[in-house]
Amino acid sequence: MDSELVLHTGGCHCKKVRWQVYAPSSIVAWDCNCSNCSMRKTTNFVVSSERFELLGDSKELLTTYTFGTHTAKHTFCKVCGITSFYIPRSNPDGIAISLWCVDPGTLKHVEIKCFDGQNWESSYGQTGIASCSKATSEDSNDI
Repeated sequence: MDSELVLHTGGCHCKKVRWQVYAPSSIVAWDCNCSNCSMRKTTNFVVSSERFELLGDSKELLTTYTFGTHTAKHTFCKVCGITSFYIPRSNPDGIAISLWCVDPGTLKHVEIKCFDGQNWESSYGQTGIASCSKATSEDSNDI
């Protein structure tokens, strides 16, 4: 897959929460079957938090939900209720971007993999998802 970083923009349904993120145009996204993601039918790709930026006054329009270990910070718009990004338990140093909340035109290829959130510990160890939020020194030069 292409590793050159491009600027993606996106946000929630009502467009009051807006963000930008640097990520490749070809990505790996994760379908999770944990209790939260399966109810919301979430598909996310994970990036380093250094590559993510909230725009405008978006922060004031967010609220957060946590459960279980309280490591994941599920953020959603106070107006429309959409979770366009959140801090995942698998990558507390990163940001999970909702695939369906990225503005059209910058994603060229998406490979979707399964993350077995119902068996979180074994899936975490087998998938390699933890490395998705690690920015390399090469990435820093591309931003």
